[in-house]
Amino acid sequence: MTDTSKIKASTRQAGRKSGGTVCIFLFLAVIGVFMALPVYLTVIMSVKPVEELFVFPPKLYAVRPTLDNFSDMFEVLRQNRVPFSRYVFNSLAVTVTVTALQCVFSSMAAFVLAKCRFPGSKLINSIIVVSLLYQSNVIYIMQYIVMAKLHLIDNPLALILPSVASPMGLFLMRQSISQIPDSMIEAAKVDGASLFRICWQIVIPNQKPALMTLVIFAFQAAWNIQGGSMIFQEQFKTLPTVVTQAASSGIARAGVAMAAAVFMLIPPIIVFMLAQKQVIETMAHSGIKE
Repeated sequence: MTDTSKIKASTRQAGRKSGGTVCIFLFLAVIGVFMALPVYLTVIMSVKPVEELFVFPPKLYAVRPTLDNFSDMFEVLRQNRVPFSRYVFNSLAVTVTVTALQCVFSSMAAFVLAKCRFPGSKLINSIIVVSLLYQSNVIYIMQYIVMAKLHLIDNPLALILPSVASPMGLFLMRQSISQIPDSMIEAAKVDGASLFRICWQIVIPNQKPALMTLVIFAFQAAWNIQGGSMIFQEQFKTLPTVVTQAASSGIARAGVAMAAAVFMLIPPIIVFMLAQKQVIETMAHSGIKE
C-alpha cells in the first residue's frame, strides 16, 4: 500500500519550493525594473523635444518623439576645430590602453601578493584594502602636480598613467588568484618553471572570470575619463570632455545632453554584454579543486 503521509509531505515540500521560487523571481523582477529604469528614462529623455523635457509632472514617455537631439549633438560637435572622429579615436585609444595595462599590471601584482611570501606583504595587502575607501578626486591635485613635474600636461599619457594602477582591480585579482591551489604552483616549480611563466601560463589562464570582470570595470571607468584639467589642446581631448562641454550650454542644450548620455552608454553596454557571456561560460565549464 502507498504511504499517503509521505506523499502529502513531499507535496508540501514541493509547494514550499515552488512558492520560494516565485518569491525569488518576483524579487529579482522588481530589482531588475529599478536597475533598468534609469536607462529607460535616459533613452526616453533623449527622444523628447525640448518643450517636453521640463513638463511637470514628468511623463515616462515621449508625446512627440524626435531624433533632432541626436542630429543637434553631431552638429554641435561638428562645429569644433577637430573632426568628431578624432574625439572618438582619442577616447578609444585611451580606453583600450588603460584597460589592457590595468589587466596586465593588476594580474602580475596580484599574483605576487597572493602567492609569494616576502616581508611586508601583509602590510601591502592592508594598504590596498584601505585605498579602496578613497575616491580618485581625493588625490586629483597630487596627480596634477606629478603630471606637471613630468611635463605630461596636454599629453594623452596624463590620462593613461594615473588610471593604470587600480586598487579595485588589484584587490579583485588578488582575491581570485588566492583560490588557486598552492600544489599547482609547487608542481610547476618542481618542473623548473619560473615565477613569470607560472603567472602567465598557469595562473592567469584560470582567471578568465576575474579578468572579464576587471575588463568591465576598467573599460567603464576609462571610457568616462574626461581630464579637462590636464588636456587643453583640442586634438587630444576625449569624447566625454567634448560632450560635457556641449551639454553645459544651458537649457537649450538639455536635449543634446540626453542624446550624448545615450551615445556614451553604447560602448560600455556592448563590452558588458560580451564580457558577461565569457564570464558565465567560463564559470559553468571550469573549476579548480585541491
